[in-house]
Amino acid sequence: MKTAYLKYDSQRIVSHISPEIYGHFSEHLGRCIYGGIFVGKESQITNTDGIRNDVIQALKEIKIPVLRWPGGCFAEEYHWRDGIGKNRRITLNSHWGKVPDDNSFGTHEFFRLCELLGCKAYLAGNLGSGTVQELSEWLEYITGDVDTSNVLERRQNGREKPWKLDYLGIGNENWGEGGAMRPEYYSDLYRQYQAFARNYSNPDMIKVACGANADDYQWTETLMQRLNSQQTRALSLHYYTIPTGDWFHKGNAVNFSESEYYSTMQKACRIEELLTRHSQIMDNYDPDRKIKLFVDEWGCWYDVENGTNPEFLYQQNTMRDALVAAVHLNAFNQHSERVTMANLAQTMNVLQAVLLSDGEKLIKTPTWYVFRMFVPYHNAELVKTSLASSYIYHDNAEIPQISCSVSKKDDKIFITIANLSLSESCRMLIEPENNTIRSADGQIITAKIHSFNQFDQKESVKISEYDGFFVNHDKISAEIPPCSVISLSVNA
Repeated sequence: MKTAYLKYDSQRIVSHISPEIYGHFSEHLGRCIYGGIFVGKESQITNTDGIRNDVIQALKEIKIPVLRWPGGCFAEEYHWRDGIGKNRRITLNSHWGKVPDDNSFGTHEFFRLCELLGCKAYLAGNLGSGTVQELSEWLEYITGDVDTSNVLERRQNGREKPWKLDYLGIGNENWGEGGAMRPEYYSDLYRQYQAFARNYSNPDMIKVACGANADDYQWTETLMQRLNSQQTRALSLHYYTIPTGDWFHKGNAVNFSESEYYSTMQKACRIEELLTRHSQIMDNYDPDRKIKLFVDEWGCWYDVENGTNPEFLYQQNTMRDALVAAVHLNAFNQHSERVTMANLAQTMNVLQAVLLSDGEKLIKTPTWYVFRMFVPYHNAELVKTSLASSYIYHDNAEIPQISCSVSKKDDKIFITIANLSLSESCRMLIEPENNTIRSADGQIITAKIHSFNQFDQKESVKISEYDGFFVNHDKISAEIPPCSVISLSVNA
């Protein structure tokens, strides 16, 4: 059994961990919104204003901090007036399945969802096929309090007070489906749009510029050259973990080989490189880190499940996904001085979802349990750590066996550890600097790597008590089983 050594210094605070790092993303795609989160007021499924009550409860359990909507690629063809009032237009969802969208879930329904969840709202504005005036008037409709035509229309539609809008993305993937733009052109267009993006109820709203796709460092360089912190307070970054690296043959969500598993881990761990390099570029232009980095789309992307609409992106979620989630959340924590938001794609029934439904049935995926385990990190302080760990070797690439992060909150230390090996346990020696350890409690998520939760077996993967450690002379000695995610709560 190999040994890893972790040291942490709770007196050395590195950065604050924003709760929005644990954010989510819901697009008009497949059954994420319709037939997922939103079933309509007349549904036999128990709901509040058309929003499933069991979904509300499940998302509140993981303390969802922020929700991004309406896309995604869908946002670049979304026109907000289609989704307000009584007589709503039926439009074509040309991005996802060429299916009709009756727009029964629109602005009012989204903000009602955020109210029920107690989370912040993050809108993706239409820059690709919209206009400056359209976006400006949407913000007036949402946040205005003076009796203009837009505000009076909102009141007539049932909302007296303005909503609070915390985040506005101006465009989505404009380097691709959002307009196939060059970064120079997008930067100029962004500057124009943001100048008229006025929030009347929350002047501190954060405007987010469309950032890079994965390792497109030139896009980041150009935006940082052309934009400043008065115009944007965040750049987005999109990165999906695709086991094969082939968009046309991504691999199966459940039936995968050992080699495919390690390829998945290798690509998931690449998030560390991406965050480091994009942050370095941003540091060159913004050493005070006034402009943040939002990873507002991330997660595993596989081939769709057999028998489902190929453009609905429905996939199962195994223990492999739990490990990918832990790797990403640990990385976001470690980079929390620059990364202050991330949004898993997507919330329900699409890609690496935390919830899956079948009619009235609902299950929490392994990824949901990882988010539940990481709840103590919300608003915690990242502490200085050093980790010495072994590597797994796959296709001439090094994969760290251990992923971890350490935080402090309310005089407690929280340590999350993921062992990415399929077969080897790891002995871990954890030693604090400048403080003591009185006691600790542990939780674990572990199962066979192909395990997943089903509608008739809802807890094949879940959180259990972990007692594979002991405290001795202010140190913790722990055995980390293969294919596991562990959380330790330490009383200093």
